[in-house]
Amino acid sequence: MANPELNKSAPATWQDEMPVTNRYTFGIAGERFFRAIKDEAKILGARCEKCDRIYVPAASFCERCLGATSEWVDVGIVGEIVTFTEVHVGYDGSALDSPEIVAFVRFGDGGLIHRLALSDQQSVEIGQQARIVFKPVEQREGTIQDISHEPSQKIVIFMPSSIESLLKKL
Repeated sequence: MANPELNKSAPATWQDEMPVTNRYTFGIAGERFFRAIKDEAKILGARCEKCDRIYVPAASFCERCLGATSEWVDVGIVGEIVTFTEVHVGYDGSALDSPEIVAFVRFGDGGLIHRLALSDQQSVEIGQQARIVFKPVEQREGTIQDISHEPSQKIVIFMPSSIESLLKKL
């Protein structure tokens, strides 16, 4: 297919199927990051000794000095909500039955973007702590989805600490 900017007679759109075969790989750091989620229920960061930064998700090099990260660090499962948004429309453009909260939760010098599973009585605030709860080990696959979002089973992905004591009573 010709580039329409270079060839004026080239078609503007493709009207047929185009098979695309590729495989996304996590890379060395990503592989270790997701394997720790799957096998150990841990969030690992990669530390740059020179800059003293901890990258989450893990990276194999430092974005500041471009040096190799030298150490793996367990950053724990409690992070801080830096920002969040309330989502009312699904990926397909249809209205959601109930809104979802998506937040950036800081771990180390980075963090994760994920849904928060909250009850109707809960609210979220910037600066609030949130805790990860992993899926049971037999259900984990080594993806970000191993951080569970199944409120019907009383399993939440990031649990604001204000409701932790409430859930312990259930």
